[in-house]
Amino acid sequence: MKKLEELLEWGGTKKDITCLLISAAALLASLFEFHPFTFDMAWVAVILCGVPIILEAVIGLVSAFDIKADVLVSIALVASVIIGEDFAAGEIAFIMQLGALLEDLTVARARAGIEKLVHLTPRTARRILGTQEIIIPAEEVQAGDILRVLPGETIPVDGVIKAGQTSVNQAIMTGESLPVDKAAGDEVASGTVNQFGSFDMEATKAEEDSSIQRMIRLVQSADAGKAKIVGIADRFATWIVVIALTAAALTWMISGELIRAVTILVVFCPCAMVLATPTAIMAAIGNATRHGFLVREGDALERLASAGYITFDKTGTLTYGTPQVVAVHSFKEELTEHELYTYAATAEMRSEHPLGKAIVRCFKENIKAEIPEPEQFQMLPGRGVKAMQSGRQIIAGNLELLSGSQILIPESAKHEMKQYLDDGCTVTMLAVDEELAGFIALADTLRDSAARTILGVKQAGVTPVLLTGDNENAARHIGGQLHIDEIRANCLPEDKLIWIDSYQKQEKQVCMIGDGINDAPALKKACVGIAMGGVGSDIAVDAADIVLVNDDIREIPYLFYLAKRMMITIKCNLTFSLILNFIAIVLAISGILNPVVGALVHNAGSVVVILNSAVLLTWKKR
Repeated sequence: MKKLEELLEWGGTKKDITCLLISAAALLASLFEFHPFTFDMAWVAVILCGVPIILEAVIGLVSAFDIKADVLVSIALVASVIIGEDFAAGEIAFIMQLGALLEDLTVARARAGIEKLVHLTPRTARRILGTQEIIIPAEEVQAGDILRVLPGETIPVDGVIKAGQTSVNQAIMTGESLPVDKAAGDEVASGTVNQFGSFDMEATKAEEDSSIQRMIRLVQSADAGKAKIVGIADRFATWIVVIALTAAALTWMISGELIRAVTILVVFCPCAMVLATPTAIMAAIGNATRHGFLVREGDALERLASAGYITFDKTGTLTYGTPQVVAVHSFKEELTEHELYTYAATAEMRSEHPLGKAIVRCFKENIKAEIPEPEQFQMLPGRGVKAMQSGRQIIAGNLELLSGSQILIPESAKHEMKQYLDDGCTVTMLAVDEELAGFIALADTLRDSAARTILGVKQAGVTPVLLTGDNENAARHIGGQLHIDEIRANCLPEDKLIWIDSYQKQEKQVCMIGDGINDAPALKKACVGIAMGGVGSDIAVDAADIVLVNDDIREIPYLFYLAKRMMITIKCNLTFSLILNFIAIVLAISGILNPVVGALVHNAGSVVVILNSAVLLTWKKR
């Protein structure tokens, strides 16, 4: 049995296309007798296209008693050959294999996301024993071990910082592009990246229980739980086979003509029905490609048409994913905002911190002036920077840095900064000559098309939901701007997964769009996952069913309309094929159709289905 299955897989798609081309030429040669051979050329199509169908039907019946449309086709093929209707047999086999090829072409098989997640897992860790530092494999780390993490290294396991200060890039877990300052007593997660200072930590979990390993298991379980849609013909194959055999047997018994019974089997073959779905999907995928979508799973659009909710990640999806200066506020009358901005850019000029780099970048873009070189510079990991410029000391950093430098911060200043913090901004405080001078607020800005996209999604009959790792204030602020009513903040990867799973258990289909590694489990779990191709991580792209190549989220509503239009086309195709089958069966029972004419009627029906599906290639939303 295994040998037969391997035989069916031999050669792949190129072999299938070659066989179909040869079979098509052979059928034309048989129909018009353009060949020098004594045998009927239709036998070429029977052998190349029919034998694999018969083998697959036999394997399905013997190994799992799995009755598919192939069973009826096989019976019709054998019966046609027995009574000498070789052309009918070859034509049926050709149409069925054409449908199978179209289905294969719409299915993406490569799945590399889990492998890439595994590669993110640290291979080694630095264990501290007394005064010694020993490098060990990460899988040997146990809870309670003291580990040292140097700048630029990936944190090997979950733990708590015991000594040192740093900033940690947690994008893999929360999706946030900005690093988080960490000090003694703060928790750190495996897979996140230490950016600046070295620190010692106590492992709280062994390597196999760490956050990154948990995410790998989430992706695997989410992928396994996603149901695959079965073709309409296969879904009702048992009934089709039973009805066809019963009708053929009764007709033979009543009329005494075997050819009528064989004709019934031929016209009962669901050729047009087999082509109804894959041709429409192929055409819709071609349409989606022109609008910047790469559809990686063949049935993704079929699933998308039934989605009633779409969940958006914030950072990199609804926003650009890069911090921008949104406010410069001076607390001193003699110090203008321009001067304060210049001091901040000078202090941060040599900083490696993403916030410092953002301040310098925004100053160059907006002010378009030269930044004075700092005379002295000191980086304080996890807190900020100190610099000298024109004999004046500048401190730029967080509240802890200014408080530690004995700089008084009035309650009125804290109140003004809190207003920006409540809106989801990050605040960098500035002191000049040991006096509080002002602050700079930075935020991730919304995409220009975000509001229009949300409105379009609602008009398409889909409810938008915000699932983000941001804090509650930042999430509410973004949701309010975009008029998103359902908001879930502080979401870790498993939280997004749980939320989607809870809705789908209520038979509410959810589509997910995201860009980060932390979105991969949710992209897998959702009925359809859409990844941002430009800014998105490779792992998110590999986990998704559809990739938005140019990151233009304005096209998302169009994709929903296209998916629904595709389903209308599929239903029209199926209705037409069923009506055609019914008429052909009546004519076959009455003896008006013979096997060859019956096969040609089916061929004409298949052409109509293909032409109707082709309309989707140029369809546009009015």
